[in-house]
Amino acid sequence: MIKVFRNFEFSLKNSVVMKCLIIYFSFLFIGISFSQGNEVVIIKDSRIDALINAQSEVIPPEIKPQIDGYRIQLFFDSDKGKLNASRSSFISEYPEIDTYTVYNAPNFFLKAGDFRTRLEAEKIKSEIEAEFPTSFIVKEKIFLPRLKKDDQN
Repeated sequence: MIKVFRNFEFSLKNSVVMKCLIIYFSFLFIGISFSQGNEVVIIKDSRIDALINAQSEVIPPEIKPQIDGYRIQLFFDSDKGKLNASRSSFISEYPEIDTYTVYNAPNFFLKAGDFRTRLEAEKIKSEIEAEFPTSFIVKEKIFLPRLKKDDQN
């Protein structure tokens, strides 16, 4: 029984010492914290503010409105070189019609035009059928077609 009592006494002494140490360090920390002044001075290069302002500018992405319409799929292949050759031959014949290259693994697709109606797409398709016999019309989201300027003004 004496051993148990001594262990209890020893642990009681340790807890009192620990409490005193905790109180001492708490007052020490509080004293150090409040001994500093209320003003913080930051010394920095003025170029940092300029860099922060330049990086924080929000530049909205260029958004082109899209509508439902039609495009002509002219060509598809896994070799982009062949696709680019077909694209250049189409552009040389029809420079006013936009072309789009789409990659959908494992093939590249060459599509042309922004047609609002299927009839507009059929008209161009009938003209290019000799050069692109496997072309067909696909329905998808298109950009608004360009407006034609009148030269009569």
